[in-house]
Amino acid sequence: MDVGNGFLHPDRLFPADPATRTIARDLYETLRNLPIVSPHGHTEPSWFADDKPFEDAASLLVIPDHYLFRMLHSVGVTLDELGVPRLDSKPVAEGRAIWRAFAAHYHLFRGTPSSLWVDHAMSAVLGCTEPLAPDNADALYDHINAQLARPEFRPRALHQRFGIETIATTEGALDPLVHHQKMAADGWIGKVRTTYRPDSVTDPDAVGFRDNLIKFGEITGADVTRWDGLIEAHRRRRAYFRQFGATATDHGVPTAFTADLPLAEKQALLDRALRGPLSAADAELFRGQMMTEMAGLSAEDGMVMQIHAGSRRNTDSGLFATRGPNMGADIPTRTDWVGGLNALLSRYGHAPGLRVLLFTLDETTYAREMAPMVGHWPCLMIGPPWWFHDSPLGIRRYLDQVVETAGFANMAGFNDDTRALLSIPARHDVWRREVCRFLAGLAAEHRISKKDAEIVARELSYDNAKKAYKL
Repeated sequence: MDVGNGFLHPDRLFPADPATRTIARDLYETLRNLPIVSPHGHTEPSWFADDKPFEDAASLLVIPDHYLFRMLHSVGVTLDELGVPRLDSKPVAEGRAIWRAFAAHYHLFRGTPSSLWVDHAMSAVLGCTEPLAPDNADALYDHINAQLARPEFRPRALHQRFGIETIATTEGALDPLVHHQKMAADGWIGKVRTTYRPDSVTDPDAVGFRDNLIKFGEITGADVTRWDGLIEAHRRRRAYFRQFGATATDHGVPTAFTADLPLAEKQALLDRALRGPLSAADAELFRGQMMTEMAGLSAEDGMVMQIHAGSRRNTDSGLFATRGPNMGADIPTRTDWVGGLNALLSRYGHAPGLRVLLFTLDETTYAREMAPMVGHWPCLMIGPPWWFHDSPLGIRRYLDQVVETAGFANMAGFNDDTRALLSIPARHDVWRREVCRFLAGLAAEHRISKKDAEIVARELSYDNAKKAYKL
């Protein structure tokens, strides 16, 4: 995986104490060249299917990255200036103008993980020799564009250069997977694989939910007006996704609530959903029941179930109306994991084939709920810090609160969960450095041997992700 440091300091993120820093360095040397396993993320499958050159620096680094444009939006830079597409197709800024706006405000990212990721991508990957600033914006834009025109900067070449063993994309239940079909013909399934995300047909609050259900029935040939038929539709669709490498499902839910209703009540709930919009209480009940059903299917077919809970989506209604989802306005909320998962775990918690990975934006639950739960239930593992928390300090808080109760074996390693392809080496590097920092501290305090620290460093950087996702 080692793509170099670029202009970043080689000891970044390591402890300031010299003795502990030496241990961290030594640990890092044992794993810096391990392959990248990226079992969950949101890169575009068309990149790898078509293997075309990226258009320019702005379309690659700025437009798809809501970590970047949400910060700029917060200080008054318009999304039109940043080239973020509009639903009404009205013109927005392009290319060099976007890049200049980004450069003019790049100082806003000081101290954020985004600066680590972008600086690493620009220097170690793209060969820029100095950080982005207003006075070098045009020169760096031209340099990056020249690099992107070269064959070694096409998506498949970058996949190889980054040492990516496998990378998972995420597609909805209605997606025909045409890009994965193309990759299958090229022998690329395995290097790239899909993930089954059925939210559009499991969440009554999804846009076009009733129409989605009808289309779901047409695609699968199942009678989705019957509850058992709806579950059969998922069973068939999951099997289709497995043809294109899927080993996991993903579920983005506002809460961790689950339910286990009698069949008659499930059918009545579906009938109401097909007639028209559900009440807020019924919508939550439908989502909760579907989560339990998805766990049952995972126990049956072995697909790993990922639960990303605790995000209130699209809180900026005006932005959602003009730009659509995933515009940086999703905000963390409190999450009740113990009460929420009770129905699911009571039904399937000891099912031999079930594996459920938990991801939270509510850091207060790490030590209070999640670590004790995964330290008990055989089916549960705790996912890495997610979204706002996959940062240096977020990783430190996570390790500090999870390890003592959950242990290392119950942790799912790391996934970068990103749309930004060039940030993948940087994100994995930050995780690996923070793991080495944490383990160096344990070794320096003689709480773990250096030999065991080396073993755990590899597990958290590589082995655990493969185990967790059944790769």
